[in-house]
Amino acid sequence: MISPTVGAAPELERLGDEIAELSAHVDAATARLLDLIRDFDARGGWGNGFRSCAHWLTWRAGLDPGAARERVRVARALGSLPRLAHALARGELSYSKVRALTRVATPATEERLLRVGQAGTAEHVERIVRAWRRVDRISEAKQSIQRHPSRALHVYQDEDGMVVVRGRLEPETGAVLVKALEAARESLYPAGHARNVSAETRSAAIHPETGLLVCEDTPTWGQQQADALALLAETALHNGIDPGTPGERYQVVIHVDAPVLAESDASGAPDAPGQSVFEDGTHVSVATSQRLACDATRVVMQHDADGRVTEVGARTRTIRRALRRALHHRDRGCRFPGCGLPFGQAHHIRHWAHEGPTTLLNLAMLCRRHHRAVHEEGYQVERLSDGELRFRRPDGQLFADVPPPTLVAAEPAELLRAQNDAKGLRIHPRTAIPDWFGERLDVGWAIDVLHPLAIEEIRRTSQAAV
Repeated sequence: MISPTVGAAPELERLGDEIAELSAHVDAATARLLDLIRDFDARGGWGNGFRSCAHWLTWRAGLDPGAARERVRVARALGSLPRLAHALARGELSYSKVRALTRVATPATEERLLRVGQAGTAEHVERIVRAWRRVDRISEAKQSIQRHPSRALHVYQDEDGMVVVRGRLEPETGAVLVKALEAARESLYPAGHARNVSAETRSAAIHPETGLLVCEDTPTWGQQQADALALLAETALHNGIDPGTPGERYQVVIHVDAPVLAESDASGAPDAPGQSVFEDGTHVSVATSQRLACDATRVVMQHDADGRVTEVGARTRTIRRALRRALHHRDRGCRFPGCGLPFGQAHHIRHWAHEGPTTLLNLAMLCRRHHRAVHEEGYQVERLSDGELRFRRPDGQLFADVPPPTLVAAEPAELLRAQNDAKGLRIHPRTAIPDWFGERLDVGWAIDVLHPLAIEEIRRTSQAAV
């Protein structure tokens, strides 16, 4: 406990005013900071080697990941909430209040929630926002309960013999169906061959793999969807309903000729000797092939001059289990500067196709995003003689683990005041004081008069009573 200083009331009053005024100045500067973050995020300024704008902020501005994500979220939200943004920019609302209000505010409710922020303390705002979100969750749950019984699927034969399919699916089921149709459609009609068709089809042929009737001209979108549904049904009946293990469902197979994989040029030109393709024939660049081959299951096949397979080796892992455990223990996540994700892929610093050894010294853990950056986006990594890793940007400049320190003015508080004064802001000790007189907060009443769903419920109840 600190005993109050006797006889220093005027001095303490002045000190309190200075704290309140400077806090308002900081909030006004935070509004400018959020404007910059929103612009930087929208223009993709963080894209040079970083997963997101929040990830960049953790590296460049030293923010905690959670705080960085919140700054980006609030910055994006204020882009469509001009009244809250203006109040923050004038120091009338604190960042804490705005951060809470942007969790629930919409352009339709912004005005009434701004009044909440002006009338109450930050604690009041938090309590009202929690109650507001609780009403939203209850409404969503009710909507989900009401939707579930309405799910239906009807399949019947029309008069001309065609089978008609009509239905209503829950959102998550519909999302699965849309993705499955998309995969089946892309299998039947690769994107590179998609083009509009005339109303009359001149000739048709049987698809060699699916047995479906396929026109020479690419069918319309609706016809493609119908063919995709047929393929899904045939595949399910052929392979059984059991989806199998995740490894069986999501294994990706790529066929790469050894000369292509060993290419030092990562351009992946289509005229390079040999092939590098997925099973559907889609061409893959050399850089992508090398990235996928860094840490994968490998099967070596030998072909004769006519392309016939003469020998197939046993399936082996590029990196053995014991070596992988040692790599995880040593790196403990992605080694790319500023990342640190606790999981990732093993990267050969010198690729095994270029005679690089599969040893702990030649391996580094990289997350999926930064593994792609090293292979396909021009970033470079090397291990120094002391065992440390050094990363370079595509232009050859070193990528520092820690960014250079930011230069700060000798008197940052005075500079902040001067900048806000230059903008015409008249910030004083009472700028951010709420219109609260100490009365007890009735959260239930506040939600009843503020939340649109609660207002609508009260209106319906009143009409029913009449």
